[in-house]
Amino acid sequence: MDLTAWAATLEASGFSEWMRGSLKALPIIESIHVMAVSVVFGTIVLVDLRLLGYHDMTRPFTRVFAELLRWTWVGFATAVVTGSLMFMPNASTYVVNTAFGLKMAALICAGTNMAIFQFTSLRSVASWDSDVPPPISGRVASAASIVIWTSVIVFGRWIGFTKGYDFSVPDDLD
Repeated sequence: MDLTAWAATLEASGFSEWMRGSLKALPIIESIHVMAVSVVFGTIVLVDLRLLGYHDMTRPFTRVFAELLRWTWVGFATAVVTGSLMFMPNASTYVVNTAFGLKMAALICAGTNMAIFQFTSLRSVASWDSDVPPPISGRVASAASIVIWTSVIVFGRWIGFTKGYDFSVPDDLD
């Protein structure tokens, strides 16, 4: 099945029909999505700033990482669910939208960056956990993370200005 046929199938679902006919669903889901992305970005930036040395270096990195990681994952899971809910009713528009494609590419880069950090710098965390600057690879990963997640947000906002939403109210709306 090609991408456009898949998108058309999603758009034809009962859920997508309901979303397009509801005045309240999209704004509520989009608001939750924005809050979830804020949690993801906020927690990741705090960890990244600690890696860059701009946060309390006496506090062990493993503690900062452990305390914030669970909130990052909760925010990320919520963002994935709400993002999917917003995608479905207009899937054929999104799959050809440059900003959407760039956001998805940036998310893949963020995951790749995180995996590289996990399998390199984080393995030696015992030697730099507290009072010692993280290795250069950890600092590079954290700087890249901030840039990549900022890109996710910029491209996400760009989608709203390039998608071409139809803001008219359907005549048969209850």
